[in-house]
Amino acid sequence: MREILLGVLLGASVADASGLYVGDRGVRPLGRGGAFVAGADDLGALWYNPAGLVDAGASVLLDGSWVRFSTDFTRRAQVTDSTEATRIATLPTVHGASAFLPIPTVAGSWALGERKRFVVAAGVLTPQLAMMSYPLTLEDGSPSPSRYSLVTLNGSLLVVPGVALAWRPLDFLQVGAGVSAMMGDFSARMVFNTSPPERVISAPEDPSYDTLAELRATGLFAPSASFGIIVGPVKRVRAGVSGQLGYTLDAPATARLRLPSAAVFNHSWQQGERARLAFKLPAILRAGVEARPLDALRVEIGYAREFWSSHQTIDIQVEDVLVHDVTGIPSPFKVPSISIPRRFRDSESFRLGGEYQLQVLGALSLELRGGLGYERSAIPNAYLSPLTVDADKVTVSVGAGLLLWKRLRLDAVYSRDFSGPREVTPTEAAVPRINPLAGDDPAPSVNGGTYQSRTSVLGIGLRYSL
Repeated sequence: MREILLGVLLGASVADASGLYVGDRGVRPLGRGGAFVAGADDLGALWYNPAGLVDAGASVLLDGSWVRFSTDFTRRAQVTDSTEATRIATLPTVHGASAFLPIPTVAGSWALGERKRFVVAAGVLTPQLAMMSYPLTLEDGSPSPSRYSLVTLNGSLLVVPGVALAWRPLDFLQVGAGVSAMMGDFSARMVFNTSPPERVISAPEDPSYDTLAELRATGLFAPSASFGIIVGPVKRVRAGVSGQLGYTLDAPATARLRLPSAAVFNHSWQQGERARLAFKLPAILRAGVEARPLDALRVEIGYAREFWSSHQTIDIQVEDVLVHDVTGIPSPFKVPSISIPRRFRDSESFRLGGEYQLQVLGALSLELRGGLGYERSAIPNAYLSPLTVDADKVTVSVGAGLLLWKRLRLDAVYSRDFSGPREVTPTEAAVPRINPLAGDDPAPSVNGGTYQSRTSVLGIGLRYSL
């Protein structure tokens, strides 16, 4: 049951890639490597720094990105055989990949007052997530080594609508604030094992005791708020700071089980499916300084800190999930409530990016963009798993914008992450194989092994000034 609900965290995250979110969002900001705090001046500021909305004026922004995320996991487990000898078993490598799912942004803004010093904006974002899937079985029919962490996240739908207000009280000062809420449904499928602990003497675990489970959380609603400031202390230089409060999610869920094929479950059946889950997502602090040494050139250096240390557990309150008529177990058996340890840490990232505008012909001009970033993973080695694969990484982004008549801008971006493999030894691995029938007996870990991830983002968009 714990591993079923663990997937909710991926579906709800809206933090940067150093936690669970995959890449910076927004086609133009990503083209600058996410360095878009001091230089925020269009509707992308809704996410990066609401103070920048003053420069967006009256406009409309539409963009979308495709996140291509894949992983390879080679599980290594500590095994005790029938002679009580302990060894490390290496299981076949399993490949996970994200589904094709465009990540859109739709936003609009309105300038108020004679001097256009007030701007009101509204938009709908979707978290830039990789909806991962792993095979349930390998090509030879054997069970997948990743099944106890994740089978698939397909079927999830999450959106983040929000509104913001920005104001320029002085020529060199802009301030802004906004409110938003994470809303939607989440679906996940994964496996847990109900084999009696004393029978688990080899790896992989006996698949006849596997339970395929589907979790669906509905009515997700988690409010948050953001704020920002931009100052221009000297000509051609701007500095910006922004922050976003964290999200606290507490939502109803349903859990449906396909009970094991082992003989002791031949006559068993499930009654009830209600559960509830709660967890925290981090606050984010961003800062940046942008220099404009030439009219056509803008360069920004930025920093972000994500307070993932607030994410220590996922708490699941199982309300009425009962399993009847399991041989050797008192009937009905009530699936217990669980608190899952996550033990994430604060993370930070550094970004450098900019853009250069070329006059092409008459009312036609071209913006060339590039960015470079470094991010430290928020996931400690012991808690890395196929569900939440991440690593310290370097991100390289290139982008372009085609400006027509100073009102219409067409954007494109390509971004790729570069990271090395991560190794989790079986002795340090701390994600357990969940067995709801095992009580307080310690369970072996399922996340030891080698991880390698690959991420690329391709996006297009348009902005129109009214």
